[in-house]
Amino acid sequence: MHPTSPARVLILAHKTADSPHLIDAVKHRAAAGSCRFTLLVPTSPHGLHRVMDPEDHGIPEAEVRLSAALPLLSRAAGSDVDGIVGAHEPLAAVQDALNLLGFDEVIVSTLPARLSRWLELDLPRKISALGVTVTTVTKVESSINGRPAA
Repeated sequence: MHPTSPARVLILAHKTADSPHLIDAVKHRAAAGSCRFTLLVPTSPHGLHRVMDPEDHGIPEAEVRLSAALPLLSRAAGSDVDGIVGAHEPLAAVQDALNLLGFDEVIVSTLPARLSRWLELDLPRKISALGVTVTTVTKVESSINGRPAA
């Protein structure tokens, strides 16, 4: 990266793509120094498509998530955030993005630890092993009367 060029930051998110915690993380990263953001939403096939032909399904759902999140993240970043739909396997989607588009950092946005398949798979560490700085943003569970919401 040239000293005057902005850092290229990949945001990996799915269900948390428009969460307040991710929006805050983008605001903080944008304030920390010049950067350009790209939101990567992996596809999420359902039912038998998860095993039969996952690469062909889940694209419309990922596109809806992108459409909902991009304006919020762009406002937080203070500039347009690009969006891409990736492979159903999040590590493969990140590897593709790193290889094809090149990024300096990755922000991984996940569900709370007890619900996050990405944290269970140790995805942030695996992405870090690819040679990029990784920041993990975990959505905090909301509570009702001091108890976790269902």
